[in-house]
Amino acid sequence: MHSPFLFAFIEEVLKNKGNYYAYHKIEPLRRKLLKDKRIIQINDLGAGSKTSKGSVRKVRSIAQTALTPPKRAQLIHRIAVKCKAKTSIELGTSLGITTLYLATANSSGQVITFEGSSKIRKIALEQFNAAGVKNIRSIPGNFDSSLPEYLKENPIIDLALIDGNHRMEPTLRYFNQILKNCHNDSILIFDDIHWSEEMESAWETIVKDDRVTLTLDIFFFGIVFLKKEVQKEHYILRY
Repeated sequence: MHSPFLFAFIEEVLKNKGNYYAYHKIEPLRRKLLKDKRIIQINDLGAGSKTSKGSVRKVRSIAQTALTPPKRAQLIHRIAVKCKAKTSIELGTSLGITTLYLATANSSGQVITFEGSSKIRKIALEQFNAAGVKNIRSIPGNFDSSLPEYLKENPIIDLALIDGNHRMEPTLRYFNQILKNCHNDSILIFDDIHWSEEMESAWETIVKDDRVTLTLDIFFFGIVFLKKEVQKEHYILRY
């Protein structure tokens, strides 16, 4: 690896699995959700699910198909720790497990999470309360209106996790909107970049963007860096 920054990121974040306190605090909540038999009505404003159809679903079914697996959620936690994120945003709260991983990375920072489904958001709020985590602000409604409203009032974003609408046009729109509020050390994470041809096209567009310097494709995630001191490069890494 030619970049010292990238070498350090791989060694300290990707390879260092760690044994963080947050892991033991959050994973029991995941296990409870995987057993939750409650049935809820959901309104999916994104591209939908490849594995589950219909608007009436069991919570445990949502947990099985929509929650970010522990390995990846814990990687997000370590990224947030590494960049010392004071302000993180998440598009797509789901049941709140990944949100908790973001929030526990820096208790003095704040996570702003957006969720379009009111019933799913309610269950996520239950998880935040159960974990006793207070530095999360949950914003309801469609990202198309709630995200621009938030960005107008809050200029700086350190970390962004985009996992809410697996289509090309919205993904690129969110990317361009968020990028205006980012700085040299901000990090953007795009989930499911190989989920569909649309998402692959969106990811290719992001990689080629002149404002982006370093990108990592670890298959499930695309990680974007904006550091001007780093030469523009793109890596595909096995993780």
